[in-house]
Amino acid sequence: MAKTTPLRQQYLDIKKQFPNAIVFFRLGDFYETFDEDAETIAHELDIVLTSRNVSKKSRIPMAGVPH
Repeated sequence: MAKTTPLRQQYLDIKKQFPNAIVFFRLGDFYETFDEDAETIAHELDIVLTSRNVSKKSRIPMAGVPH
């Protein structure tokens, strides 16, 4: 099993506390969101849904907007 990165763990912890909120993280010059939040944001804002590696064999949905 792949080790969860600190960023991923922080996201999961916040989502557990606020399951109905869309969580954005500022990463460099972008606000990024993951998993179902990314799918929702990509659909609602008509932006590209991409993905990020969480392990060699696993990717998660990701969407972002510039700040």
